[in-house]
Amino acid sequence: MKTVYILRDKIGDKQSLGALLVVENGTTLFNSHVLERGWLDNKSNVSCIPEGIYPLRLEYSGKFKRNLWEAHDVPNRSECKFHVSNYWDQLNGCFAPGQSRKDIGRDSELDMVGSGKALKSFMEAMGMDIEARLVIINDKN
Repeated sequence: MKTVYILRDKIGDKQSLGALLVVENGTTLFNSHVLERGWLDNKSNVSCIPEGIYPLRLEYSGKFKRNLWEAHDVPNRSECKFHVSNYWDQLNGCFAPGQSRKDIGRDSELDMVGSGKALKSFMEAMGMDIEARLVIINDKN
């Protein structure tokens, strides 16, 4: 079973940034940046989800009209999906992979560049699997 890691290195009120990795049998299959909402006590639609380990499932999203990976068993949360996004305020507790970080919104916040390409590569790395494990680790420094 593949493990998806989110290693958060910046956690603020508005947004969180980190690395996104897909690992299988000790081999890294995918590596990118990831953008999430900031930490606001796990409040629905405005906060990133808590640090922890969660099951991931590939499911059809009616909103996005495609299969996307979704974190499950998140306390008081649902619909926490990996999808394309450039800005933190386009996310409601979801995860946006990206190729690089840059302030494209001119608001002094780093945004995701190349989110569509990164999501495509993430989906390819996940292959034909329909279940995986998500591990979220916050940088303690």
